[in-house]
Amino acid sequence: MGFIGTLIVGGVIGWLASLVMKTSGQMGIIANIVVGIIGAVLGFWLAGALGIVAVGSVGAWIISIIGAVVLLAILKAMNVYQ
Repeated sequence: MGFIGTLIVGGVIGWLASLVMKTSGQMGIIANIVVGIIGAVLGFWLAGALGIVAVGSVGAWIISIIGAVVLLAILKAMNVYQ
């Protein structure tokens, strides 16, 4: 996937995670992209540590969204997002 594709997918993942965590009104497009990309990396790291393997692209999306939700939960705990 190219650079532009990574930005688009990261933005969608960050946006979906912000909807789950109810922070979508506080986040802009740049924050969604950053949360989506870092959250996907965090999700795959956590999944690997737990021995979970993503099967197919749907599994990869689910792990990425869960990772972004975990990242937003950490940020909410640190009072970055209310």
